Amino acid sequence: MTHVLVTGAAGHIGRQVVDDLLRHGYRVTATDRKPLHDPRLARSLAGDLRDRELVREALRGVAALVHLAAIPHPDTRDPAGQFTANCHTAYLALDEAGRAGVGRVVAASSIGALGLAWSTHPRSPRYVPVDASHPTLAEDPYGLSKLVLEQVAEGTRRRWGTDTVCLRFPFTGTGPRLTRQLAAVRADPGDHASDLWGWLDTRDAAAAIRAALADGTHGSHVLYVAAPDTSSDLPTAELLARYHPTAEITAPLSRFAGLYDTSPCARLLGFSPAHRWRTADAVTEDPH
Repeated sequence: MTHVLVTGAAGHIGRQVVDDLLRHGYRVTATDRKPLHDPRLARSLAGDLRDRELVREALRGVAALVHLAAIPHPDTRDPAGQFTANCHTAYLALDEAGRAGVGRVVAASSIGALGLAWSTHPRSPRYVPVDASHPTLAEDPYGLSKLVLEQVAEGTRRRWGTDTVCLRFPFTGTGPRLTRQLAAVRADPGDHASDLWGWLDTRDAAAAIRAALADGTHGSHVLYVAAPDTSSDLPTAELLARYHPTAEITAPLSRFAGLYDTSPCARLLGFSPAHRWRTADAVTEDPH
């Protein structure tokens, strides 16, 4: 039974990840700023991950780390504080994991690392589908902090030999949360052009993390994980022509094709999302 530490365990994705891992036979230690009360957990620790002693205690006896803890969206009140907190916790958690001999780290990155989603200026990708080789356009503290996370993961691999996988997630939701997002996109698709109408069912986010934990791939990897379609009911070609006319289309796109290249995730992890909003299986009531 693999023992996994999940940071940010009380968050939106974190709760799904903890439940998914426990249901699949993993032993889980959880950390968050607020305590997570679940009798199935091996341990639950509450505190700030900038506390080195807390991190060391949380990592005691674990074989893998799932690092989800971060301020999850731009903080306009204190952008420097957000950048500092996200980078500090990423470095401390991953470096201490390496020091402790943890063999595998899976971390939640974001499409924000591309630099479109939270840009203060309208920007378009150079090409679609976007892959991990696309030059970053990040300027905002959140997107930059995710780039730092990915670099920390690479450094952890070089320094300690830890295998790392950073998953670039788009908007994640299921049930009512996803229903609200779809309604917002339908009302104003232009307002979501900066995220390329990407989405992922939260249950698929948790399953992708589990696939990355179980995978035997070595090295350091950055992978996009997204549903294969957009969150818009407009055809993808129409969305591109209207909102990103300068983007080069480098591969054939089906009618509602998503604009993130997830083929490396499928190839390396053997993972493909299972839930679709167009067939209504992703908008049923969220059990959480």
